[in-house]
Amino acid sequence: MSHDVVNITYNIVVAFVSLVLLALIMVLIIICRKRPVESEDSLPHVKLFACAYPFTDIEAATDGFNPRRIIGTGRLGTVYTTVVPTTGDMVAVKRINPLFVLSNAGFGFSSLIKSLSLAQHPNVVPIIGFSEAIGERIIVTEFMGMKSLDFYLRHSAMGAPPLDWPMRLKIASGAAQGLEYLHEGLAPPIIHGCVKPCNILIDESFNARVCDYGLSFLGANERRGLLGYVDKEYWVEKGGLRACKACDVYGFGVVLLELMSGRRCGDGSLVEWALPLIRDMRVLEVLDPKLLSNGYEA
Repeated sequence: MSHDVVNITYNIVVAFVSLVLLALIMVLIIICRKRPVESEDSLPHVKLFACAYPFTDIEAATDGFNPRRIIGTGRLGTVYTTVVPTTGDMVAVKRINPLFVLSNAGFGFSSLIKSLSLAQHPNVVPIIGFSEAIGERIIVTEFMGMKSLDFYLRHSAMGAPPLDWPMRLKIASGAAQGLEYLHEGLAPPIIHGCVKPCNILIDESFNARVCDYGLSFLGANERRGLLGYVDKEYWVEKGGLRACKACDVYGFGVVLLELMSGRRCGDGSLVEWALPLIRDMRVLEVLDPKLLSNGYEA
């Protein structure tokens, strides 16, 4: 048997094993654990609640929300980076879209953010502060210069070196652990509401950290940015997004398909393409061809 044939066989075996492991991760998320949920008193909290910052301090720290400080824009708002003067810590400041602020007037924003800030896990980006003013809602989170999974998938599609299988497995495992913690490690549980690659941050060691959790109420009827990550029939039946664990699991399953196939979600066509292949046991056709060609060794 030639060296090339051995390499090809090895790559196929590794790819298949990787697919099985990713499937197991999905199963772990879908199946509700039978262990009792820990009480809040038993959970290790670094802090009690997120800090309330005066809006004028946030405005000053971001140089009046200077466009040069923007590091991301999404369906819920714009994210800026700045430094907390008192601590010197780099943070991310999410300025919620004014339309969502107005449509949720009177909602207990500060109480919700304080509750969300109790989430403390290695695979979850912690919320460390918030701010409120007339027509303004701000969320402050930890920032470590991390890029999103969306960044890596987008650049891979543009011809950059793809993530190898060990990296993809590590990212999938970390995101699964973060999501499982939000669902099962807190009382009451936190429903993410928008599980997709741009809400999974990746650090320099390729550890995944889930962000933007628990905020689906802000744009419950805004489908932009959710196409493909929420089941179409569910959306139509409920008349919008009614966040639940099943929705999070569906979105995470789509993220896994993106990791496995190297394809982007688009408008939902990824699921329509992959499901028939999986049902017909043609699993190798789902895997990213970039990692199954040219003698790649994982």
